[in-house]
Amino acid sequence: MLAYTYIDKGRFELLEKPMPRLQSPHDALVRVTLGSICTSDLHIRHGFVPRAVKGITVGHEMVGVVEQIGSEVRTLKVGDRVSVNVETFCGECFFCRHGYVNNCTDGGWALGCRIDGGQAEYVRVPHAEQGLTIIPPSVSDEAALFAGDILATGYWAARITEISEEDTVLIIGAGPTGLCTLLCVMLRRPRHIIVCEKSEERAQFVRRHYPQVEVVAPEACRQAVMRLSAHGGADRVIEVAGSDETFRMAWEYARPNAIVTIVAMYDRPQLLPLPDMYGKNLTFKTGGVDGCDAAEILRLIAEGKIDTTPLITHRYPLHRIAEAYDLFEQHRDGVIKVAIENR
Repeated sequence: MLAYTYIDKGRFELLEKPMPRLQSPHDALVRVTLGSICTSDLHIRHGFVPRAVKGITVGHEMVGVVEQIGSEVRTLKVGDRVSVNVETFCGECFFCRHGYVNNCTDGGWALGCRIDGGQAEYVRVPHAEQGLTIIPPSVSDEAALFAGDILATGYWAARITEISEEDTVLIIGAGPTGLCTLLCVMLRRPRHIIVCEKSEERAQFVRRHYPQVEVVAPEACRQAVMRLSAHGGADRVIEVAGSDETFRMAWEYARPNAIVTIVAMYDRPQLLPLPDMYGKNLTFKTGGVDGCDAAEILRLIAEGKIDTTPLITHRYPLHRIAEAYDLFEQHRDGVIKVAIENR
């Protein structure tokens, strides 16, 4: 089968590999029908993910059809259409039982990082009963494509940020994960939502699809926050951009006693200037997504309350995935997300 493979820092290649086999009675084999490229894949290619294993098939955003199940898999059957979760988790350890599935003692972010992922024709999914969620019949592959990763991230971010209807929420970054976060924040109906985005092309995308949201460039962000907040800063800030500047903005533009949620991945350490922050009494929430809400997310998609299909701006077949990577990384042609077709 064809599989896009991490060869070395700066180098991925499309290789012919053997079809994966079940290794545990809790595994499932999934035929990938639709996948995508994530910024985290670019981080692997550029060497920013030390735990990524050379030789693995990359990719962790995908949907597909169950082709084979292990003897202990009870909730799935061959032929089920499924969303694949970015997290591998057992569902039984201390962390899983408390909803912290990113820290599962037998998982975490594995697919496409430490074990073979889904930019391929087939993928083996460990702990399949937790890692696969059946897609409702009314939901298309395209509509479900992001449920296991960036939409799960947005849902998790909105949940842990503790948003109320009285809040002014600042979202920094309108890339794919920022847009998914926006959709999930909108479900909570805060008083004001401000999206800060430096790319005029992406800012226009937000204005076109979500006209009820205030969209500003970084240089106008402070003024917008002060105009739309009652207490000297945003009540809730979600940082999804991942630069030195946006990390600083996240805490500077928050009001005292605000919650600041850091979703972004950074390519170098960020420092909290505690003397400058003294007295703001901020609560920071950080970490990898706890992707355990897939069933709820798919239910919301089926009910028409979340629609991420506008984010799919380009499509490529698997054999042209290198072109798709180039387009995505260079932000050409108004790209938001690329669907990799394998049908």
